[in-house]
Amino acid sequence: MSQTGVQARRSAVYLMDQILGEGRLLSELIATGALEKLQPAERATAQRLALDTLRGMERADRILQKHLKKQPPLMVRNALRVATVELCQGGAAHGIVNSAVEIVGRNKRTQSMKGLVNAVLRKVAANGAEIWPTLRVPHLPAWIRDPLVMAYGKDVVAAMEAGHFAGAPLDLTAKGDKAALQRSLGGELLETGSVRLADAGQVSMMPGFKRGSWWVQDAAAALPVQILAPKAGDKVLELCAAPGGKTMQLAAMGAEVRAVDDNPARMERVRENLKRTKLPAELHVGDALAESGTWPMILLDAPCSATGTIRRHPDLPHAKDGAEIGALIDLQAQMLDHAISLLAPGGRLVFCTCSLLPDEGECQIEEALARHAGLSIDRDALTVPGVDPAWITEEGGLRLRPDYWADKGGMDGFYIACLKKD
Repeated sequence: MSQTGVQARRSAVYLMDQILGEGRLLSELIATGALEKLQPAERATAQRLALDTLRGMERADRILQKHLKKQPPLMVRNALRVATVELCQGGAAHGIVNSAVEIVGRNKRTQSMKGLVNAVLRKVAANGAEIWPTLRVPHLPAWIRDPLVMAYGKDVVAAMEAGHFAGAPLDLTAKGDKAALQRSLGGELLETGSVRLADAGQVSMMPGFKRGSWWVQDAAAALPVQILAPKAGDKVLELCAAPGGKTMQLAAMGAEVRAVDDNPARMERVRENLKRTKLPAELHVGDALAESGTWPMILLDAPCSATGTIRRHPDLPHAKDGAEIGALIDLQAQMLDHAISLLAPGGRLVFCTCSLLPDEGECQIEEALARHAGLSIDRDALTVPGVDPAWITEEGGLRLRPDYWADKGGMDGFYIACLKKD
């Protein structure tokens, strides 16, 4: 196996160590330079290996447990997991096994386990690929699976888990003509207007990226702006704006946007994205709860558990344990109340979260409607192309799930509601 392959696999094992051992998110690791010493192709391979291993970790562990009398240290387990997933997906055994042995052997604390790793992986290589598809679709950890089963039932959660295990295609939002974007890149033009690519490759090298003709945005995440539906010249306050996909949507529709977020690093990404796409917006780094004034249109993409994004971020259920969800629910309610106080009479407020938990969606809207006289929900706003009426919930919001559009590659979990003020 080439040194390039070893480097990518070593980096994938390191990412797994940090996620499972230190509770760090993959996005955080990449942002802080975990892969900066790798060449672009190596970075892409390391990320893909880590993501595939996280998605298939339960299956890998079931296969490995037959060959292990006791659990080795975490780094060795992760080297075995990465190699097992590769082998079971049809990778060439010689290079994969040798890489894993080399990775374990380079660490003084684990080099004595080289023989074990070699022996175990030779056994996995013999029949792992046959066993792999017979194992169940990996389950979510109990901290998220249990409340989802209570909310949706076991069958729906199983379908969600199948969507998570399948991963996610790449969705793009066009700055201009979406049909022209689809023709130039191929893929599928979805009913909601996003362009979906099954195998995109390196994003920054794709046609139109440097010109700012499009940006990456899951189809579900593109719907809140379509539901708010600003016209050219409309003034919009966007709260919790980073990383800026919705900011660019609003600006591309001609809205005059004030985008607010309290994270300077993430707001720098918004600034870079706006520069690349040559779209205007007023950016402000600050607390959404400190905003003042009166606005005819507000978009609040509230901080949440992000459980709706697991199909794209399989590290999340392993790096987190749900301990922060109670505080997030309280913060969402505060932000929603504050946004309502900024909304002009006759104005429209779209509230959304990329969460699968009703406490971060349906329940927030039900309770806000009970707290605020003169506030109503606008069901008609949800009538946008591609939205199935069956996705509209009892209180009048839109519930999106990763098992929807399963034959097309699914979508992120989202909750969206449009509120009106008398």
